[in-house]
Amino acid sequence: MNKSFIFKGAQLLFNYNSCADLLYKKCLCDYTSELSKRSRERKKSLFWASQCDSSLKQSEALIKVLVKVSNPSDADLWLLNSCTVKNPAEDHFRNSIKKAQEQNKKVVVAGCVPQAQPRTDYLKELSIIGVQQIDRVVEVVDEAIKGHSVRLLGQKKEKGKRLGGARLDLPKIRKNPLIEIISINTGCLNACTYCKTKHARGDLASYSIEELVERARQSFQEGVCEIWLTSEDTGAYGRDIGTDLPSLLWELVKEIPEGAMLRLGMTNPPYILEHLEEMGRILQHPRVYSFLHVPVQSASDSVLMDMKREYCCADFRRVVDFLKERVPGITIATDIICGFPGETDEDFEQTMELVRQYRFPSLFINQFYLRPGTPAAKMEQVPAHVKKQRTKELSALFHTYKPYDHKIGERQRVLVTEESFDSQHYVAHNKFYEQVLVPKKPEFKGKMIEVDIYEAGKHYMKGQPVEDARVFTPSIAQPLQKGQVSGLPQVSLLDRLNMNISHYHHPPNP
Repeated sequence: MNKSFIFKGAQLLFNYNSCADLLYKKCLCDYTSELSKRSRERKKSLFWASQCDSSLKQSEALIKVLVKVSNPSDADLWLLNSCTVKNPAEDHFRNSIKKAQEQNKKVVVAGCVPQAQPRTDYLKELSIIGVQQIDRVVEVVDEAIKGHSVRLLGQKKEKGKRLGGARLDLPKIRKNPLIEIISINTGCLNACTYCKTKHARGDLASYSIEELVERARQSFQEGVCEIWLTSEDTGAYGRDIGTDLPSLLWELVKEIPEGAMLRLGMTNPPYILEHLEEMGRILQHPRVYSFLHVPVQSASDSVLMDMKREYCCADFRRVVDFLKERVPGITIATDIICGFPGETDEDFEQTMELVRQYRFPSLFINQFYLRPGTPAAKMEQVPAHVKKQRTKELSALFHTYKPYDHKIGERQRVLVTEESFDSQHYVAHNKFYEQVLVPKKPEFKGKMIEVDIYEAGKHYMKGQPVEDARVFTPSIAQPLQKGQVSGLPQVSLLDRLNMNISHYHHPPNP
């Protein structure tokens, strides 16, 4: 459900859906001075509609300077984030723009859709914030409110070299104060024929190890107990700056407090193959989850060639088999696209057989969606009913096995980080990043506890805390409150605002 907030006459809507933290993580800049400026000028500011519902609850830190309003249509400007991975995401984005225009709202758009296709008809005359320009959101909103159309789509460079994106040290508000999400690089080195994200994100651009280590260090000083490393392809990290992923991970591990954990994001097979020995050692480290997301997309080499995935199914099997041998119990998650152009029944059966063999506990099944402007859009398409049927068959196969039943009766150490969707439990994860639901007791939040597994479902286990077992606190500092701004000196926004307003109303004597 949409929620809107008003700040001294400035209105914002947070309507997050499902995209990455692009705007959420990097939009605040030095927001305090901007907010106080708006307060003095009594301007109406912006209506925020980005793409991740779970972030709605993160507004508490601004509760004293933002007042809820019941009707989001009261806002003057809608800021809409976007995702270009699938057609439904773009359709939702387009519909949101149409809805805003029907209400005569000013609109600013951001994310991968306008970056990749800024000349699209429905984006004409709209202001655009490019994926590398998020730290300039205030400028764009100001100009849009004045009635101007601004488009910031350029890539940031230094000495002719493409930079990774917005600065990592920009203030932000975490969706979960216990979890820090760090993008280690933007763009990728591949040219997959179905992907439109490459059009928006461009080639690989990695942040330096020093920047990433400093961001992790600051996060732990703010009470974070879990770090997620993300990118379009973590395995390719550093190839553009003369380093590699294992080098980064070993430096990060030095900064992780006892009991805190690091989760590595998605990596494609080609680049992780170069570092299998090192990755096997890293994924066994007690402060690193034994978990890796390696998309296969198809088990057919013919389909993989048409996708230009730059590996064959044997490469994927080599990665999985090696890690399963070297890292006992490791969780391997993967992605599969059903109905890619040219996929035959025999091709699809190879994919089904791969799933039967490995019984992946985490499997992301995607029906192929044609993305205009991609090479795959020009290929001979699989009929819609066939794509739908194959997606249904693979989903049915996935639900025939239960990956966690054999773990009933085990005693596990788990890190508790969030509340379950049904609000009845807390969500924890064990060493293999398997989800364990525990009783919703406040003293468990942000703690490493021991549990006995007594129940298992398709996607989770349930654990009973062990009586008299040690409850360990991994955070080295008190976590920030929900919605509190990360990266700022520990002076509240309200304090800064009041100081600025007081100075404005009572200038020093000459």
